[in-house]
Amino acid sequence: MKTINLNERIIFALDVPNPEEAKQWVRKLDGDIKFFKVGLELFLAGWWDIVDFIIDRGNQVMLDLKFFDIPETVHLAVQQVKDKGVSLTTIHGNDAIIKAAVADRGNVKVLAVTVLTSFDESDMRQMGLTGSVEDLVLIRAKKAIELGCDGVVSSALEAKPLRNALGNEFFVVTPGIRPASSVPGEDDQKRIATARNAIINGANHVVVGRPIRTAADPIGTIKMLQDEIAEGLACL
Repeated sequence: MKTINLNERIIFALDVPNPEEAKQWVRKLDGDIKFFKVGLELFLAGWWDIVDFIIDRGNQVMLDLKFFDIPETVHLAVQQVKDKGVSLTTIHGNDAIIKAAVADRGNVKVLAVTVLTSFDESDMRQMGLTGSVEDLVLIRAKKAIELGCDGVVSSALEAKPLRNALGNEFFVVTPGIRPASSVPGEDDQKRIATARNAIINGANHVVVGRPIRTAADPIGTIKMLQDEIAEGLACL
């Protein structure tokens, strides 16, 4: 937990509509953070050029495309990723999909998405699911780790139960992070936490987008979040 550099703890979510804007953010921020998330919107807009741009500047990339398809298609998708210098990539799926994703992943680490942080128990009830979000996250994470995934994407609220049940030999990447000073806003994240609490609960990395992107002082917000992370690490 304590061997990851502080400037790699925050994964900045480049949730912007075009590669030009994404590159501006990378140039602005990569003196302070060295890990960036490329999601579906930006990847479709910029393809591999934006990934190469980020990596060529000495940064790491989390390619968050959440592969979910028949096993052979997911396997072939991971083959497209594994030699591109990407550090982390994400998948959804059942046993067969997970096995296909991790079978020949090369140097890229495969993370299983457990339950999206925009999802809560009211959504589970609408889908006819019983039990708690925490139960569902634990079931999915346990299966993913047993089948060879390098880690999971989980909210900070479930990170501690995951560590207690499954140990420390896998990555936990946590979205839904808000600065301690922020007031909860109207966005699509429901299961949120501070960076400090996420680290204390067992997260290796926190994914942050809007709180930095919409801040009057993005660099100052990064410094504040890194201070929170350092406080969390000091508690371990």
